[in-house]
Amino acid sequence: MTTCTEDRFLGGRIVARQPAKGFRSGLDAVMLAAAVPAGAEDNVLELGCGAAVAGLCLAARVAGCAVTGIDREASLVVLAGENASLNAMASRFRFVAGDALSPPPELRKAYDHVFCNPPFHAGLGQRSRSAARAVALYDDGLLSRWIVSGLKRVRSKGTLSVVLRADRLSEALAVLPSLGITIFPLWPSRDRPAARVILQARKNSRAPLGLLPGLVLHETDGRYTPEADAVLRDAGSLALGGSTL
Repeated sequence: MTTCTEDRFLGGRIVARQPAKGFRSGLDAVMLAAAVPAGAEDNVLELGCGAAVAGLCLAARVAGCAVTGIDREASLVVLAGENASLNAMASRFRFVAGDALSPPPELRKAYDHVFCNPPFHAGLGQRSRSAARAVALYDDGLLSRWIVSGLKRVRSKGTLSVVLRADRLSEALAVLPSLGITIFPLWPSRDRPAARVILQARKNSRAPLGLLPGLVLHETDGRYTPEADAVLRDAGSLALGGSTL
């Protein structure tokens, strides 16, 4: 039986059990969820949902939206369902075990919004000894397929939101349309380059690419900035904007 820890997000609004070893959701998942521009009646799909931390953070912020999650690890799909029940949100979630890059027929439809925190490490350096963690972190050249798969599932004028390592941004942009793209950097501090970016694509939009100021995460003393705190603890949203044209 997998040993799990019980972790809290959004200032304690969300409680989620995660495997003690292997990949564990954290800041990236919360920031990604805050960027999804879902409304109360929207249907949202998460590719690679894991234990559903990002989906739960989205559902806590946007009352009424319905979230479907898919993950290749059946044990995580079970855990995701348990986490939805733990947070009294089971009626708003559906979880499916399957390949996010080739979803089963019942998920091959258009969603208002799609989001994912895909594997985005290219394999440089020492890979994790944990097989589950390695699968979650290293894309083995498949990053572009995550982007393409996600965009296929988005309805016209809907959005695909992805959190990426900043140095993989060009690969994602190469498989996306040139219009309707917004880039939102996450700066570790004011004097350091962005390590992560949130990339959002609005399907069939004619708006030009937008590079936003982004968000500074930490003060010089290591504390979260007030703007980051507003997202991480107070369930605030990240306004990526973007025209629906």
